[in-house]
Amino acid sequence: MNLHEFQSKQLFRDYGIPVPDGRVVTTADAAAAVCAELGGSRWVVKAQVHAGGRGKAGGVVLAEDVAHVVEEARRLLGARLVTHQSGPEGLPVTQVLIEQPTAIARELYLSLLVDRAAERILFMASASGGMDIEAVAAQTPERIIQVRVHPAAGLQPYQVRRVAFGLGLEGAQIASLGRMMDGLYRLFSACDASLVEVNPLVVTASGELLALDAKVNLDDNALYRHAALESLRDPAQEDAREAKAKAHELNYISLDGNIGCLVNGAGLAMATMDLVKLHGGAPANFLDVGGGATAARVAEAFKLILSDPKVRAVLVNIFGGIVRCDLIAEGIVQAVREVRVGVPIVVRLEGTNAEQGLAMLAASDLAVETAASLTEAADKVVAASAARDASIGGDQSIGGHQ
Repeated sequence: MNLHEFQSKQLFRDYGIPVPDGRVVTTADAAAAVCAELGGSRWVVKAQVHAGGRGKAGGVVLAEDVAHVVEEARRLLGARLVTHQSGPEGLPVTQVLIEQPTAIARELYLSLLVDRAAERILFMASASGGMDIEAVAAQTPERIIQVRVHPAAGLQPYQVRRVAFGLGLEGAQIASLGRMMDGLYRLFSACDASLVEVNPLVVTASGELLALDAKVNLDDNALYRHAALESLRDPAQEDAREAKAKAHELNYISLDGNIGCLVNGAGLAMATMDLVKLHGGAPANFLDVGGGATAARVAEAFKLILSDPKVRAVLVNIFGGIVRCDLIAEGIVQAVREVRVGVPIVVRLEGTNAEQGLAMLAASDLAVETAASLTEAADKVVAASAARDASIGGDQSIGGHQ
């Protein structure tokens, strides 16, 4: 689960990490009052969306007077901000953060994430922070400093010094960095985060360290023990189909292709998508119905796939171990009868009650094609998708169900 910048900065404050003073507004009319409250003569207006690259997309603006702040807030609120991370449709802006500007001497980078191979929390830092940190990581990875913290020992002073020297800090700045890294480490651990990022971490003109931006991603699997953090979720920033999938206990991720995939088991789902790609197709989603799938859940999964207007064909690949293939077939029949399906469906069933499931599909008189193997299923669904595209002239406005 992602947090907005203003939510992340409140967490930073809670853990003693210095951030600029700022306020969030949801209307342009409130912006003038916030400027008076913050004081000063210039302010930064920042769109709050779950995507990076806001500055280059016009989502972060330095306003020279109150009228300019109000104008920028009015421009952003209610709009959709398109960045290189948001996708072409962009994300809705319902809140803007207004902050006092900071006199910046240097921009640095600092983040924490889980290094699963090393089973450690990993600090990553660079003296080249700011908007182009992705280019630094891709082109000059040697400029990225990495420090792994042992869970029993915790963050050690020598590790702080290694990062500080790599960032070119000196004197009191090293102690400031130590306090910041300690706070970030405690936040990361206590909140069950999967990523905490400060970009940029700035050295101000007076030599102080300040977290100018803040990004926090939380581990969804641990939210059951963080009710207060879960309440910060902003559904408007999430894919509507992914949110609906969570409500039905389905594992669903939208992708850019046009072949819907309904599979049981994450590993089998990955293999299915790989094979679709190998045969010249492009998956429209990752969807794992899980081992305890019921007919009703399968029906919801099927309708979820068909709600994607990009989908030109659907591949159902089920290996019946815990889940029974006849229940999958029942769910397919239920969904196809409830939804006006206008795309080809290819089904491969193998395992527990596979014969009964295939018999149910055959007896349903629905336009469902079966396959004896995954390779055959991939061949058929890719061909069906291409034929469907050709029949409608590649019109991307025509959805999977009409």
